[in-house]
Amino acid sequence: MSSSRLNYGKTFLLGFGFFGVSVVWGVYNAFVPIFLSEKFGLSAALVGFFMTLDNIAALFIQPPVGAWSDRLRSPLGRRIPFILIGAPITAVAFGLVPIAAILPLFVACTSTLLLSAALWRTPLVALMPDITPSEFRSQANGIVNFMGGIGVIVALQAGGALYKMSPSFPFWLGSALVLVSALIVYLFIEEPKEYGDSEKQPSMLESLKEIYNDPDKSGLRILLAIFFWFIGYSAVETFFTLYAKNHLGLNEGDGATLLSVLPLFFVLAAMPSGFLAGKIGRRLTISIGLIILSVMFLLLFITPAEALLTGIAPLPLVGIPLVEGGARMLTLAGVMLILCGIAWAFININSLPMVVDLTGLARVGTFTGLYYLFSTLSAIVGPNVNGWAIQLTGNNYNMIMIIAPVFLLIAFWLMMGVKKGEANSS
Repeated sequence: MSSSRLNYGKTFLLGFGFFGVSVVWGVYNAFVPIFLSEKFGLSAALVGFFMTLDNIAALFIQPPVGAWSDRLRSPLGRRIPFILIGAPITAVAFGLVPIAAILPLFVACTSTLLLSAALWRTPLVALMPDITPSEFRSQANGIVNFMGGIGVIVALQAGGALYKMSPSFPFWLGSALVLVSALIVYLFIEEPKEYGDSEKQPSMLESLKEIYNDPDKSGLRILLAIFFWFIGYSAVETFFTLYAKNHLGLNEGDGATLLSVLPLFFVLAAMPSGFLAGKIGRRLTISIGLIILSVMFLLLFITPAEALLTGIAPLPLVGIPLVEGGARMLTLAGVMLILCGIAWAFININSLPMVVDLTGLARVGTFTGLYYLFSTLSAIVGPNVNGWAIQLTGNNYNMIMIIAPVFLLIAFWLMMGVKKGEANSS
């Protein structure tokens, strides 16, 4: 990592790994709730709990795997071996999910998927700061998230169309793409030969204690802010297709298509948000995003469903037909989701660079694991809170849009006290 500039070509190639991961989770989050609700007849609360199982698996696997990858020394490097083992298992398990006819078999397939995906995600993410100087990590994270956002668009847009043909097709597409993406990372990304300080590094728990005991508390505030904003965002993402069906009256495919404008504009804003943070700072960029996202969710809550489906302008591909066989239109809800996508880019692109810039190269995997520890805890809490809120309000799926801003504003307050995590020029 001796380069003093951002290697765009290498960063885009690394982004293919994020592309594959994002296709898998985009399809999983869009259609597994539908299977659980309609194929297996689970309640909203049970759907919410089931949709946290991936995060429970990640909670126990991703942080220690990140620290393990910091210590691993192999001819292939310290991150690539995890990708080569985990990605093929993920692809096979994911392809089997839609053809599981009974709930125990469905659980077996998804459990295998969740465990294998957790094995290789943190090492994949840690490759970005491994190969990128500190001052360019927001920009690099913008590029890899640009690729990841394309993966989500493929999952929702192509997945929505494929789902109408067969519920299995989006999953099989995801399996194929995750294999191709992992192969690209293996063939074209060369890990750095130097790993920073070779002395024994503190464990993940020791690193967390170090952050807690820091008088400045910036690291703790960043991690807690990540926890709260992911509660808000992940819960909305988990229940959106059911929200679209039950509150807006759309079918599953059109619900996924409506949501696809969010990752589309996340993609378009990903790289600009990284460069914006380079100009005005990561903390300020994140804070702006939190305010915009809170306002948009509140507007989605208070605006009547009929008004949210008001046509604004023709929009091929990611628009939705307002009448059977009609032209695809950008709706008022779509406009709000566009602004949500831009705001989420401001937040998400700059959070991981803030966390890894609390430490040095030797502990990047460990601090990436801490990032996932807090984001994963929130992704467990969020869907459960919202699932119970939906059920206790008589299956009112609109409740997710009023609960989310509460947690986003708590995160905003925490970010106001952060003093570390900006780019280092050295």
